[in-house]
Amino acid sequence: MNSKNSILLVDPEFDPNTATNCNLLIKITADSFSYAIIDKSSNQLKAVYDQQECQNVSKQLSEKLRTDSYLSLPFKEIKASVHTENSIAIPNDLFNEQSLNDYAKFFTEEQSNNLYTQPSANFGFTSIFTLNKFIEESLNISLSNCRLFDHAAPVLELSKNNDNLSLTLDFTVGSFNAIYTDGGKLIFQNYFQIENTEEFNYYLLFIINQLNIDALNTNIHLSGIINEGDGQYKCIEKYFKAINFTSTTGNEADNKILDDMPAHYYSSLLALDQCG
Repeated sequence: MNSKNSILLVDPEFDPNTATNCNLLIKITADSFSYAIIDKSSNQLKAVYDQQECQNVSKQLSEKLRTDSYLSLPFKEIKASVHTENSIAIPNDLFNEQSLNDYAKFFTEEQSNNLYTQPSANFGFTSIFTLNKFIEESLNISLSNCRLFDHAAPVLELSKNNDNLSLTLDFTVGSFNAIYTDGGKLIFQNYFQIENTEEFNYYLLFIINQLNIDALNTNIHLSGIINEGDGQYKCIEKYFKAINFTSTTGNEADNKILDDMPAHYYSSLLALDQCG
């Protein structure tokens, strides 16, 4: 990260005129946003941008959409996962598309009036969510035909092939997404904002205790902004033994522009390409 907590990596051979062959992936959390450009004709990662520790994600995202020339290109497909407080998961056998407004009464935050649905075939439920109105408008104005997903979608994609007991933790500098699965069945998903290592330790213990997690027999899968030996990692190490970093190799793209970066930093961002 540079002094502004952002980084841009671009393949020097990337030709913006080939954007119609490329997918744009955007990940927006409560305190960060990032994007990736993948050339689907050559299956190569062409660009990655990441900005952490955003004080006002809505404002900084809007400015980036307005000023970043890469984001104005005519992409083949655009997908964005967006943090929202208003998201609920309905088991497919209970889901009724004719009753979407009834589900909305469970939302607690004042957001846009548009309801989005997102089926999760791997876990057997459908997510219903709304978005921050300003972020929604910014995306709709700047990006045509953008497919919207809630913030859990790419992390669920990372988790879908985990066997046995697994806890997937996806980090930004100031937050993490937690998904607990048992033999491919989703048990728990939640998003936490954290100020420091002590607060992360509190939430991790809360998850372990509330879910009665068998730490000795649970595999931990880490992605995002976390490194072996840092504060969060040491907390995890206190309770779990089987700790793995989730690399970007699962997206089957040529990620050579990330060769000098930890392989797990952008796993969830790139997993968005597999979300349908």
